Amino acid sequence: DRIGSQIFTHYPKTISIAKEITTQEAKVSVVEQEHVEIPELAKDLLEQVSFSARESPYIDAKSGVSARLSISAYENLMAAAYLRNLETELTKTTIRLGDFFSIVPAISGKVELVYEGEQEGADFVAKQLIGEAAKQLFLNYFPEPRKLEKENERTPYSDLLDWFVLNPMIELPNGVSDQEYEALLSSINPLQRLIEEYCPDLPDSESGFMKEIILWALVEFQRLDKKESASVFQFQTAIFRSSRGYRES
Repeated sequence: DRIGSQIFTHYPKTISIAKEITTQEAKVSVVEQEHVEIPELAKDLLEQVSFSARESPYIDAKSGVSARLSISAYENLMAAAYLRNLETELTKTTIRLGDFFSIVPAISGKVELVYEGEQEGADFVAKQLIGEAAKQLFLNYFPEPRKLEKENERTPYSDLLDWFVLNPMIELPNGVSDQEYEALLSSINPLQRLIEEYCPDLPDSESGFMKEIILWALVEFQRLDKKESASVFQFQTAIFRSSRGYRES
């Protein structure tokens, strides 16, 4: 009986500990495990969502963010990727960043919003947390774009932003094979060069997800724009506000 008692929530202190808890507690079928690969970066991102939620001004800190958020999100993520397998009649697929929209219900159902969060809406807050988590994971590997920008000087991201000027939009449809999806990401040549420079030891199996992290993070830093639907994500060049006014990437 907890009446009259105060319950303290003890959060995992690191991403690695949080991953162990989620892997242990998530109920994922043997079939899903056989047909869905999940990169370690995707596991890191999923846990970062919970860490970001605990710092979010939209979420009631008194209610906390249950460890069940990550557990439920992991189950949704695996199920969404397996559904793609069934719909496309593939034998195996790998988690993509676009699959993370499947965890929106898990986030919304496991947190309580403050007034400002209620005004914005549960879906907005959940997607904002995914974007923030992608940005934080990106900063574990790459320098922050805005700290590098100086008048008339190129940055490590200049080649990538120039690519989007020449190729104003790229679409990443969800319902394609891993080979087709990877080919689309590989067509953005500067992404691979960034990985080679800043993540030289990254396994090949993680590179596709890291390319997505770069794109999503640059959206968060307002260097690219992203449009989304249920079946496709579009990335394109952006106009953003800098200290010198509006400029085009």
